[in-house]
Amino acid sequence: MQTAYQPEPFTNFCIPENKAAMEAALQLVASEKGRHYPLKIAGKAIDTEARITSVNPSCFTEVIGTVARANAELADQAVKAAQEAFASWKHVAPEVRARLLFKAAAILRRRKFEYSAWLVEEAGKNWAEADADTAEAIDFMEYYGREMLRYAAGMPIIAVPGEQNECFYIPLGVGVVIPPWNFPLAILAGMVAAAVVAGNTVIMKPASSTPVIAAKLMELFEEAGAPAGVINYLPGSGGSIGDVLVSHPQVRFINFTGSKEVGLRINKLAADVAPGQIWIKRVVAEMGGKDAIVVDEEADLEEAANGIVASAFGFQGQKCSACSRAIIVNSVYDEVVAKVAAKTKALTVGPAAQYGVNMGPVVDESAYKKVLEYIEIGKTEARLVAGGNTAGEKGWFIEPTVFADAPAKSRIAQEEIFGPVVAITRAEDFVDALRIANDTEYGLTGAVYSRNRAKLEQARRDFHVGNLYLNRKCTGALVGVQPFGGFNMSGTDSKAGGADYLLLFMQAKVVAEKM
Repeated sequence: MQTAYQPEPFTNFCIPENKAAMEAALQLVASEKGRHYPLKIAGKAIDTEARITSVNPSCFTEVIGTVARANAELADQAVKAAQEAFASWKHVAPEVRARLLFKAAAILRRRKFEYSAWLVEEAGKNWAEADADTAEAIDFMEYYGREMLRYAAGMPIIAVPGEQNECFYIPLGVGVVIPPWNFPLAILAGMVAAAVVAGNTVIMKPASSTPVIAAKLMELFEEAGAPAGVINYLPGSGGSIGDVLVSHPQVRFINFTGSKEVGLRINKLAADVAPGQIWIKRVVAEMGGKDAIVVDEEADLEEAANGIVASAFGFQGQKCSACSRAIIVNSVYDEVVAKVAAKTKALTVGPAAQYGVNMGPVVDESAYKKVLEYIEIGKTEARLVAGGNTAGEKGWFIEPTVFADAPAKSRIAQEEIFGPVVAITRAEDFVDALRIANDTEYGLTGAVYSRNRAKLEQARRDFHVGNLYLNRKCTGALVGVQPFGGFNMSGTDSKAGGADYLLLFMQAKVVAEKM
């Protein structure tokens, strides 16, 4: 009998045994750096002359590994392989498909430190952030496996005399999974697991900044017993294979997490019906945010400042849920700004593999340049109170940066920066603060700090975000506990890690038989 789902515990690295295990895992990863990873199509390794090189963002002269780079022809081959595998995989019992996820989760749990070490080295996550990423990957597989067992019973319907009626769920078909680089294990594992356990087959096209972690996940699914062609590993650029996959007539759905611009392009391409296509493609998209923490004068100001700093600078602010805006009511504005600035200046920046570092590097040179450009913009729009500089020469390090007195309509208060930058805006009162918080095209996460019950209830009603947190930070959603997804330009509010997520990858069929 399957045990009830519980989120995977986080690792306490203050325990000497855990610290030693992580250090050993980093040594193991160091011994494997520079390895090459081929494509995987229909269970076969396929190499190409074209390569993608993954480098360590903490030391960009160090190569983490190389992966084969697919082209349009190989993309078509992958779709056909997935289509062929779907013919049999769709008939595999849900219990069997769920066991694949449970086996993969068990393997990942045993090798948690190793996979976390890859996240440290390729994605630039510090130990705690990497451990949380790996734990979330385990959670997704455990949770979705159990959810599939629940959905296997079908939809409850009303019985009528003289007929036998049933409504059950069947898979969609071949899907394309396009994950982000910021949670290259957890989100990818969740996107693939949900689609596959529902009976679909997938092509996963990892982000070019973190393709090695995706290759390691492919190895894990193979070890768990995934049949050939059910999951296919296909790195490549969006221009060379992304459009081909999204537009392919045999692709039934696209599961995407990433930027607003790319998500909107995918949605537009998927809406066009290709010759030979006999369905409307389904797009599941999570596209980012411009998330705000509101601080009321009746809040615990120390806790509020802690929440702002943790939400803004965890994983260098490279989370779609990160606090990139803090909106403080006028009467406590100066006090909160001072607390946030002081706590920010106390953060340490350094190589992600170094134990105890608060912040590592941003993911790559493109992100580095983009964030620095926004910091320069911020200096013209607001008052710099912390950070604002680079923080190292051999890696993509940037100081955690705080701007105060940012106008609500300024670029740093409206545009998604996706880096260690937070803009603080003054509000007249709580009503004004909520107005400013909602005055953005996004609607992913938000938080409110206040001891006033009436104001918390007002925020519950009026703060228009998919994930609202009261008196806690706005990052760190747990699978099954806080289903995750947002409104407006933050995406389709798909609620990953929620009870209805698998429905996005299935369709309901009714059969009525006269008795």
